[in-house]
Amino acid sequence: MEQTQPTPGERTAYLRFDTYNRLLHGLLMFSFLGLAFTGMPLLFSDAPWAVRLAGLLGGGRSAGILHRLFASLMISCFTLHVWRLMHRLFVKKELEILWGPASMTPQPRDVAEMIAHLRWFLRLGPRPSFDHFTYWEKFDYWAVFWGMGVIGGSGLVLWFPEFFSRVLPGSWFNIALLVHGEEGLLAVGFIFTIHFFNSHLRPEKFPMDPVIFTGRISERELREERSDEYERLCRERRLDEHEVGPGASWVPTLAKAVAIVAVTLGLIMVALILYAVLFARL
Repeated sequence: MEQTQPTPGERTAYLRFDTYNRLLHGLLMFSFLGLAFTGMPLLFSDAPWAVRLAGLLGGGRSAGILHRLFASLMISCFTLHVWRLMHRLFVKKELEILWGPASMTPQPRDVAEMIAHLRWFLRLGPRPSFDHFTYWEKFDYWAVFWGMGVIGGSGLVLWFPEFFSRVLPGSWFNIALLVHGEEGLLAVGFIFTIHFFNSHLRPEKFPMDPVIFTGRISERELREERSDEYERLCRERRLDEHEVGPGASWVPTLAKAVAIVAVTLGLIMVALILYAVLFARL
């Protein structure tokens, strides 16, 4: 049985992320922070802060070893995620993951919702309603999905050069080095700014949204933020299937503490990168 706590004062909550997805997200978050804090000192090795950070990690060699350990954890997360997708698609025949409101596949309604959302930002129209996944959540998901493939693939080429030199020309290693560093920098910038803002720093969720850690969304949040999903589930008489009871009261508190630490570390890393880019050569 799922055991987490709904929003205080609201007795009814609905399951949004199951235990498997919450654990994978936690491992992904931990591995990404580790990769950022062990990889950026190597990428900006001339910056004074990078030298000090690498020293705290035991030197450049130790930072490289830690970087590979965190990379192994992230590759494991990616593999487990893809394995579950294949299992749901080919074994459980859950074709709804390919198309429909519970699918992460970009669909025409995402474009319509994005345009309507921009019009709402400019006070040119009403606020759009959303279903299970919004267009920005799908953007976050696919940016991370393909980014992990690019960073992971180029990283493996650099990690095992003897093996890949049997099938790849030498120039590809220079390309892999460039792609790995630039894509890693892009990923850090994206996750620590756009993803953090979309998930935790927007006004209605500030300072953080614990749903990816608790897995729960309150009935009020479901009605107000995902009204299309709420109305669809009511219309299909399936709302009760997603209802879950209250759980341990310490889970939201721990989730908020972990997320605030992660967001703070991420913003610090962004500030260090900006400092290195803007002032390192002055």
